[in-house]
Amino acid sequence: MKKKIVLAIGGSSGSIYAKLLLDKLSSREDITLGVVMTKNAKINWEIELGPWDTKAYDVDYYENNDFFAPFASGSAQYESMIVCPCSMGLLSRINHGISNDLITRASDVILKERRKLIIVPREAPYSLIHLRNMTALTEAGAIICPATPSFYSNPTTLDEIALTVVDRVIDLAGIMQTDTFRWGES
Repeated sequence: MKKKIVLAIGGSSGSIYAKLLLDKLSSREDITLGVVMTKNAKINWEIELGPWDTKAYDVDYYENNDFFAPFASGSAQYESMIVCPCSMGLLSRINHGISNDLITRASDVILKERRKLIIVPREAPYSLIHLRNMTALTEAGAIICPATPSFYSNPTTLDEIALTVVDRVIDLAGIMQTDTFRWGES
């Protein structure tokens, strides 16, 4: 049985993280991947990576106003949702249960069903408001995984640096992977 995963791409800088997640997850036979993007996410993708092409990945795309997407309901049994990158505005709307688009509705569904919601904020520094929103989401069951790369694998390219975050997110979603650096393993 395939794992059902939602990838919500928010409008903050950091499109490289979403791209690498799509690169790694879209070709997996064991995953059904639903993808939704904000309008700002598409703009940032084009600024940071070039033209956005929905045909580049074999995934199920949904518009952010499509409340008929399967993961808008708990009955579809999506196991995990990754919001990457996540702006502080989007994080705040998720925290306050403002389900006014597909991303916030799906986040609400994942939380109420006690499934994994992994939020990857890409912003610095954090204000007290940001920290309180992240605390409240953590208390509600979400996992906050800031887009903070690690360097002990000696990454040499921008993709390798970003993959240190992406691989951590994939691990947090409970998806098996063998092509990642593991501390203490050769």
